[in-house]
Amino acid sequence: MGADVDAFLGQLARRLRPEVNKLRSSEEVVAACQEERDRLLQRRLALTNRASKRIGTTLGVTRTAEELTEFCTEDFADLVTVDLLDSVLDETGTSPAEALTQRRVAQRSVLDGCPESLLRIDEAHSSPDASEPVRALTTGRSVLHHIAGTEMPTWMAPSESHGRVLRALGLHSVLLVPPHARGDTLGLVQFVRHRTSAPFDDDLLLAREIVSRAAVSLDDARRYTRERSTALTLQRTLLPRHAVRQSAVETASRYLPAGSRAGVGGDWYDVIPLSGARVALVVGDVVGRGLHAAATMGRLRTAVRAFADIDLMPDELPRLDDVVIRMQREESREGGETSATCLYATYDPVSRRCSLASAGHIPPTVVTPSTTGAATPASGVVELPEVPIGPPLGLGGLPFETGEFELREGSLLVLHTDGPIAADRTRDVDLSLTTLHGVLASAPESLEETCDRLLAALLPSRPADDVALLVARTRALDPDHVATMDLPSGPAAVSGARGFASDVLTAWGLEELSFTTELVVSEPVTNAIRYGKSPVRLRLVLRTTLTCEVSDAGSTAPHLRRARIFHEGGRGLLLVAQLTERWGARHNREGKVIWAEQALPAAGGPTAEGTSPLLEPT
Repeated sequence: MGADVDAFLGQLARRLRPEVNKLRSSEEVVAACQEERDRLLQRRLALTNRASKRIGTTLGVTRTAEELTEFCTEDFADLVTVDLLDSVLDETGTSPAEALTQRRVAQRSVLDGCPESLLRIDEAHSSPDASEPVRALTTGRSVLHHIAGTEMPTWMAPSESHGRVLRALGLHSVLLVPPHARGDTLGLVQFVRHRTSAPFDDDLLLAREIVSRAAVSLDDARRYTRERSTALTLQRTLLPRHAVRQSAVETASRYLPAGSRAGVGGDWYDVIPLSGARVALVVGDVVGRGLHAAATMGRLRTAVRAFADIDLMPDELPRLDDVVIRMQREESREGGETSATCLYATYDPVSRRCSLASAGHIPPTVVTPSTTGAATPASGVVELPEVPIGPPLGLGGLPFETGEFELREGSLLVLHTDGPIAADRTRDVDLSLTTLHGVLASAPESLEETCDRLLAALLPSRPADDVALLVARTRALDPDHVATMDLPSGPAAVSGARGFASDVLTAWGLEELSFTTELVVSEPVTNAIRYGKSPVRLRLVLRTTLTCEVSDAGSTAPHLRRARIFHEGGRGLLLVAQLTERWGARHNREGKVIWAEQALPAAGGPTAEGTSPLLEPT
């Protein structure tokens, strides 16, 4: 009985052995498939992880596209091209007429010279209608195209000669993947294989994942580029476009935007002609970056110019502080914050006095010629004047003090923001100041060259912060071009002032201005004697214009008004305004000054360069 059972079991085992072998084989196949799937998944995760680290390291559109091509030609494709839509690259934000026009941003091949592509970098092109690239762009879906035998699509080989090149290379598989970011299609990425024998069948998801991650970096880069370009355009538009020719100083300036990701800042400078041949030099820095900082800078520069037009003294910076506080209140509803520093200086070429006030801004540097007479900047003495530094604009309620010092003719006054001397990893503030003083101690005669040397010595190729630099060389007004007369109190002073003005103009060879000047002088002298306080003084200043100034110790300034038919007075200032180019009033610590400017006659007036030969700086 036992033998029969053993025989039966042996027969059963022989019958079931093929089925068992098949079962074992199926398990091995499943295990092998699972292993292959895990390997592909690990490769996909490893590649996407490496792509995330290597693509998008900068905020440059072109560089991000180049990083994508460099990475994918290492172990994924034999040729990679990146084309972006012109509407994406358009910095103005307006789409071109051809919506599907693309521009080749980057391309890379495993072969030298990239023979697979006829397009050059930055070349615009459009694909034929109903072609695979157009279908991918319009639908936003990836397209996998296999090339069988000698078949070569026209959108890849527009000419027969190029088709022969592609066939000789053995091109067999093309993958078109449109990058998407924030709901927009940015362009088209092409992956091509010819040296690699395997097609793209199993790599579609991997290509989509890599391109998807690169698309976010591309979109960030193009948005940053657009905003930076807009802010920089606004910034440069709001800054002075060319040097203002005037008689008090010779100037040169530079503005450099920040090269970091922080974006354009709110640094600015200005040169503002004032009455009496004086000039105002301004430099400031708005806290923050981007369009908001540039727009705030424009508002502050306009406010400073408005204050300069009414000849406010430097210690009147609290008025500008009020403007900033008003901005803060307006922006508090939106969560914004405004703050700025500012240095405001005025220079008088008659007295050679420089008055300045600082609202949290670094003081200027002065280079004084070591000898009298002609300016010799190469042997200059570099000094830091003692300037009381007040709080930044926007704090409110705190006074500002004025520093005042005399400048020798030919001195350099260097104003700048903190960009040139800001501390970084390779230098500190003291080292930067030493470098600054060293360059200025041997500054060349040319102010433009001086600016270039300062920037080359102090700044890297891509400064981390905005830089505003203003260099001014002072001039002194020849005493022969200034005439002053102290006037007594009484009606007789008016006729004396007219006679004095006539005699001075005769000595200056400007007799044809005598009649007009006597009328212009009479009104402010009469008002000063009748309504002002002693002492009363008349001053004539000859430069590119003829300036008549009447000063007194009173604080009440006249106002232009229109007299009625039966009024006996009120027409004097209207007459002055009609006979002169400009007129105005400025207050100082001793009282006020009423001034009026007249253009010089054509024969002895300003030349094409803006300065009369008679009135060149001495």
